[in-house]
Amino acid sequence: MSPRYPAPTLADLPDDIRAKVLEVQEKAGFVPNVFLAFARRPAEWRAFFAYHDALMDPESVGRSSSLTKGDREMIVTATSAANQCLYCVVAHGALLRIYEKKPLVADQVAVNWRKADIPPRQRAMLEFAMKVCNQSHELGDADFAPLHAHGFDDEDIWDIAAITAFFGLSNRMASFAGMLPNPEFYLMGRVPREKK
Repeated sequence: MSPRYPAPTLADLPDDIRAKVLEVQEKAGFVPNVFLAFARRPAEWRAFFAYHDALMDPESVGRSSSLTKGDREMIVTATSAANQCLYCVVAHGALLRIYEKKPLVADQVAVNWRKADIPPRQRAMLEFAMKVCNQSHELGDADFAPLHAHGFDDEDIWDIAAITAFFGLSNRMASFAGMLPNPEFYLMGRVPREKK
């Protein structure tokens, strides 16, 4: 983290945020830097992670979607690469490797998603996400047709756009704040996880 914006310690966090961070630590085995970096402003942390969870785990808010967890992480990885956000490419690339069960795909998507070993459905999804990321002002009805042809409905397309837009904010905050990926992310999904 940047010395200008030091992250608070676990002991300094409000009870609800500390409980969530400890829950993540228990599951992951470490505390992802984003959880502490954004906790310097508790109200914003709560809003950020509520929206994050609604987009990345829609079942948690009682909504269904045809986008898989791998699809969602693929959108984040590709658009974060376009935004040159080291933290999000590494962290979400790790999750992409795990959900897709393809150790190489996250690197392919981060470097050049057009040459990645992904099916046409995900290629169409990323084509749309990248247009939202880089040229949202040019979107029109014709951009929806390829997605519909691959079975995405309008709610799925909203998810693609919302994930892209949300992580555009996250990318910029992570880069601005000098947030670096935790070392643990680099190996996740590349080497077998040790049994506890």
